Amino acid sequence: MSGLAKTAVLAEEGGNNQNRKRSLHITEQCNNKRTKSDDMSANEKKSNFSLLNPHSNGSVKMTSSSMNKPGAATKKLVIKNFKSKPNLPENYQETTWSKLREAVIAIQTSKAIAYSLEELYQAVENMCSHKMASQLYVNLTNLVEAHVKANIEQFLSESMDRQVFLKRMDDCWRAHCHQMIMIRSIFLYLDRTYVLQNPSIHSIWDMGLDLFRHHIAMNTLVQTRTVDGLLLLIEREREGDAVDRSLLKSLLRMLSDLQIYEEAFEHKFLLATERLYAAEGQRLMSELTELAVPQYLAHVEKRLREENERLLHYLDPSTKWQLIHTIERQLLSEHLSGILDKGLKALMDGPRLADLTTLYGLFGRVKDGLVELCKHFNAYIKKKGRTIVIEPERDKTMVAELLDFKEQLDHVVTTCFQRNDKFLYSMREAFEYFINQRQNKPAELIAKFVDVKLRAGNKEATEEELERLLDKIMVLFRFIHGKDVFEAFYKKDLAKRLLVGKSASVDAEKSMLSKLKQECGGGFTLKLEGMFKDMELSKDINITYKQHLSAVAEGGGLELSVYILTMGFWPTYPPVEVRLPVELTRHQEHFTKFYLAKHSGRKLQWQATLGHCVLRAHFTQGKKELQVSLFQALVLLLFNDGDNLSFEDIKTSTNIEEGELRRTLQSLACGKARVLSKAPRGREVHDDDHFAFNGDFTNKLFRIKINQIQMKETSEEQKATEERVFQDRQYQIDAAIVRVMKMRKALSHNILITELYNQLKFPVKPADLKKRIESLIDRDYMERDKDNPNQYNYVA
Repeated sequence: MSGLAKTAVLAEEGGNNQNRKRSLHITEQCNNKRTKSDDMSANEKKSNFSLLNPHSNGSVKMTSSSMNKPGAATKKLVIKNFKSKPNLPENYQETTWSKLREAVIAIQTSKAIAYSLEELYQAVENMCSHKMASQLYVNLTNLVEAHVKANIEQFLSESMDRQVFLKRMDDCWRAHCHQMIMIRSIFLYLDRTYVLQNPSIHSIWDMGLDLFRHHIAMNTLVQTRTVDGLLLLIEREREGDAVDRSLLKSLLRMLSDLQIYEEAFEHKFLLATERLYAAEGQRLMSELTELAVPQYLAHVEKRLREENERLLHYLDPSTKWQLIHTIERQLLSEHLSGILDKGLKALMDGPRLADLTTLYGLFGRVKDGLVELCKHFNAYIKKKGRTIVIEPERDKTMVAELLDFKEQLDHVVTTCFQRNDKFLYSMREAFEYFINQRQNKPAELIAKFVDVKLRAGNKEATEEELERLLDKIMVLFRFIHGKDVFEAFYKKDLAKRLLVGKSASVDAEKSMLSKLKQECGGGFTLKLEGMFKDMELSKDINITYKQHLSAVAEGGGLELSVYILTMGFWPTYPPVEVRLPVELTRHQEHFTKFYLAKHSGRKLQWQATLGHCVLRAHFTQGKKELQVSLFQALVLLLFNDGDNLSFEDIKTSTNIEEGELRRTLQSLACGKARVLSKAPRGREVHDDDHFAFNGDFTNKLFRIKINQIQMKETSEEQKATEERVFQDRQYQIDAAIVRVMKMRKALSHNILITELYNQLKFPVKPADLKKRIESLIDRDYMERDKDNPNQYNYVA
């Protein structure tokens, strides 16, 4: 039965002290009967716990397995309550509290405790068990309060140094916390029973905080001196002095624990911070120069870093947003325009990528910072770009400068501005604005820049580099409004490259054509593609013509290659009448007869200005081949019949236009390859000059190319090209007006103008549109409405 009795003890252990004592009493009775149970068999010693059932009268009926056997007598063990409760000793409460009070005072005075902590803990538990918890809590509170009140005196001295005051306050706080931890460990049972059962009262730790807050921290003088001392330490640290950060951390943690951090400290701290940085921002901005902006940005970054360190080391995290926002507002938000006005140009001109990255990062922290930066970025691009485009003396380098400028800006946006879409759009808008400030000229110069890069003489770049350059040029091309001006000049230069054989690469030419087609559509490149097609067809015609000459035994030692150009595809060339040698005239007539026999109904018009020849010449040094223009060839062939000719003789014999003849003679007699000698000597050709064949001419090359002196494109020629563009635009405007009116039948003036703006791809003024409308009315394509003069009707 001893095993069964032990189980009963475990089952009753959750009860009160009387139950515990009763269980122990049961164990003793069972032990007295151990002799009898020893005589039981092994089977009888096995207890059956399944029939352990408590009864309402407190007795427990227990049946062993042997009781289930037939004939076995039922045995009962009855457990009864004590007849009376044990009595507490007299004056138990006073005696126990006296012991506890002595221990608390020992803790508060840093003396040794006379009793063990286990004994004190048991005393608290006993008092709580005997319903003395309420009085115990009140006594403890009064004892702690008395001690806290006694500590206030040390802080009321007016002559105390601030540093000493803060140190004493920190010592007092640390001691109070240590004492409350010790006290709570003794009164833990009170904290976990009585306090938990009464939500209206503080826990022992919170009670200690509340008393410290009420009697010390909330004292007006103490709080003022504490907060002022903390602010002074932080101010000194901001000025660069070393301070005790552990002291700051401890005291600020005290304010947080006492829940007066925001009320007592944070508000004053933020006001002091705002005053400090407002004054600092005004002072630095008044001293700020263009070159000092990077230093200012570095200073702002340094200040932000320092304040984040303070947050990390001793300030409460709840202060972070307001603190950082105050610094950003006073050092950045208040001075956005000033910083950008004084510093952005210098940073962009560098470009100073690290400083621009810092600028973007800082401006991204404040409201409207990036908006303001983007606005100034746009203004900078427009101002600098307009300077490049507007100044005529920079025409020679305009396109190269624009390409470099665009590449620099792309690098800045990518590296420093994180490819922000707003900055990319702003950059495109600025380029489109300034590049069209000077009408037509940028389009013309871009076309000429492409011509230079695609000429055979350009050895600056490999094919891959040339392809990348063309891509960059296409970016500039997109910004141009008058793309037809580009087309006119590009077509003229392309014609020269194709006809004179100066194109660097057919692949590069076709690549550029493909880019233009992709950008502007097939209609834009139709004529340019037609030029390439004419060149390919001309090759086939020349092969057929040579076969024809072989069949009829013609040629006479002269090879003739002809380019057949479709007039609508190529630039308009003025007809020039010159006197050709009889042999050349005969070949021309023979080719004309051959071509018209194959293509009846067509008309051939020979263009002497585009011709070039290869002549064999005999010099003292030996035979040479001279690669010359047709005009140069006509002049040189005259010296087969005479050694000395005057300017007038040559002019009469060739019928070449006077200005063209002077440039031709200058290239032959005054250039690098002087196959003619001029008398008198000089760079310019005059009417009384005489020319003779220079038989002593020497050159290490067998085939020598004599470049013709190119006449600089005159303003008249440029105006002629622009006039052709203007005429083409007029035709396009007329076609657009008729197209819209034919579809809509009747339209008001304003709606018609709006429709035309949507359809036309070049810049046009309302006055120009009005003139074309009047012209179409005069030609009976449309008419004004009789009832409403502001409305037009289409005339079918």
